[in-house]
Amino acid sequence: MVGMLPVLDLAAADTDPAGFQERLREAAHDIGFFYLVGHGVPDEQAAQVLRLARAFFALPVDVKNEISQLKSPQFRGYSRIGGELTNGRVDWREQIDIGPERPAIDGAEGYWRLQGPNLWPSRPEGFRAAFENWTATLSEVGLRLLRHWAVSLGAAEDTFDPAFADRPATLLKVVRYPGTADTTQGVGAHKDSGVLTLLLVEPGSEGLQVETPAGEWIDVPPLNGALIVNIGELLEVATGGYLRATRHRVLAPPPGTDRVSIPYFLNPSLDAQIPIIDLPPELAALSRGVEADPDNPIYNTYGENAWKSRTRAHPDVAELHHGIKPTGVASAY
Repeated sequence: MVGMLPVLDLAAADTDPAGFQERLREAAHDIGFFYLVGHGVPDEQAAQVLRLARAFFALPVDVKNEISQLKSPQFRGYSRIGGELTNGRVDWREQIDIGPERPAIDGAEGYWRLQGPNLWPSRPEGFRAAFENWTATLSEVGLRLLRHWAVSLGAAEDTFDPAFADRPATLLKVVRYPGTADTTQGVGAHKDSGVLTLLLVEPGSEGLQVETPAGEWIDVPPLNGALIVNIGELLEVATGGYLRATRHRVLAPPPGTDRVSIPYFLNPSLDAQIPIIDLPPELAALSRGVEADPDNPIYNTYGENAWKSRTRAHPDVAELHHGIKPTGVASAY
């Protein structure tokens, strides 16, 4: 345990799969967050993407704005400080959003408008290759976890595989939170709308907090060599609330400091419906039901959740490219 979060060793799944699966299931049931070590991601690969993130954010604003998200109907590219909202309030961070590199669909409607190309920075050198490799690496880690979760819940190992087999709609964010005395909201309290999040945090970065079942906020500092993992709303749907997506937030750093992090969201195809698992009776008895929030409906089809989140979080892009007027309610991804 680190604080109130468990530490799980993915390498142990090779020698004691049943034990690992039980720990994985209970971590996601109890709090929905945990540290993952033994994941096989090389330290140098993690250090490389963090270095490149730092190098990009150090560029002049006009250079970063060459890939402004306002140029992307797919909500890709660079979002300036204050360019994203959560719960109708400004998030104090700058970031790049990166999705699967695919052609846009002519005449696309609804969530299919999220498919399209990325906006890649010309500097620093090697940025695109490094982050495409990072996405591929974390996809493998995430899919391994999903297969272990499926078994731990009494389902077949490949239960979730079909939802990710064709054009998974993953998302990678490269994020910097600059220090400020003007707000405490780096990112407001929210749940992730997809399936699974794998978070890399620069050593020494603080600010991530997770809400406990008792309603208290606990700090989640980085752990050397670990990824921070949390489940999204679709795993809550898949398990009837036995696994519960957990609210979390990031506090804005104090003046003179900052925070760099890289969250990777493992999501299925836009048109995929997450399978509903028929839980064993002893687990079904502990299901809490899918949390009902009229301001944040959860849909079975992933693309509907993604479209909801993206248009709320980036109302300027939604209005500019899709004619969607701001509603005053926003949700971070």
